[in-house]
Amino acid sequence: MVRKSEGHWDTAPDLPAQRRGRDETAEERADRMWAELLQELRVAQTGVQILFGVLLIAVFQPAFTGLGDTDRALYVTAVIVGAASAGALIGPVSLHRIVVGRRIKPQAVVLASRMAKSGLALLAVTIVLTLLLLLRVALDNTLAAWLTAAIGVWLIAIWFVLPIWARRYYTGRK
Repeated sequence: MVRKSEGHWDTAPDLPAQRRGRDETAEERADRMWAELLQELRVAQTGVQILFGVLLIAVFQPAFTGLGDTDRALYVTAVIVGAASAGALIGPVSLHRIVVGRRIKPQAVVLASRMAKSGLALLAVTIVLTLLLLLRVALDNTLAAWLTAAIGVWLIAIWFVLPIWARRYYTGRK
């Protein structure tokens, strides 16, 4: 966590030195956290870009003309949310390029982390919407809804609930 205190930026000021686990300056910590975030974003960006690309070309397929109003609305919503997800997951690159050399890396890491979290949430929504659309075409609507809801719960559990639990359980931090 990075927060402003007494006119300067500290990293994890509430943790005693022995709990931090590393002997590093705020700048070194920001550099490490930035590198870790970029590695995480590489995985997420690949997924969102492939999914978004598939969504973009789907409209040009012959079967698209046979979709009903509900399925078209699902498609459009998935494309819009997918675009927002791609933007949020690619955003840290733009942020870094614009603020590089301004000596605000700890703050940039916090902002980029927030972008990544929102991008992952939007990616989960995009996956759920796309899955619902595909399953509605392939299966009974009720079964499609139940299967999609199950995957939505699964994504929430492994992408958000488990990490939040682990953070609280292993570090005692919120």
